[in-house]
Amino acid sequence: MASDASKINMFSFFKLPAVWWTGVRLRYIDDNKAIVTVRHRWINQNPFKSLFWAVQGMAAELTTGAMVMNQIRKSGKNISMLVANNNANFSKKATGKITFTCEEGHLIADAIKKTIETGEGQTIWMKSVGVNEEGIVVSTFNFEWTLKVKAS
Repeated sequence: MASDASKINMFSFFKLPAVWWTGVRLRYIDDNKAIVTVRHRWINQNPFKSLFWAVQGMAAELTTGAMVMNQIRKSGKNISMLVANNNANFSKKATGKITFTCEEGHLIADAIKKTIETGEGQTIWMKSVGVNEEGIVVSTFNFEWTLKVKAS
């Protein structure tokens, strides 16, 4: 799996087509932070003329999942990842360009280290916050990621 934004966006074209076609794009990623944007358009709207909740969820999940994928790749181990749980809060109508940011990448390395050392699955909760162009929070998503070393 790729480690920079353009390669992850290309990955989404082939492996996550709903992400690609709805306009969700990774803009920045490092070990601790990821930023994803999506613009409200006809193809990703709900009947209330705002960004469909599921599109917001895809954008938010990408901020967390891209960092998990990158750190798994860097570990050199065969580790599975899966969202086991999630929750969300919607605080304002999402119109215009929405930017989702997760700054909890620091949680991933410890979980990967523990699953490698113990062979037991690990879970981490990661938060992604979506803001509109005025900087107002429109939604907050939390994802529970499970990580486990795959049997060889």
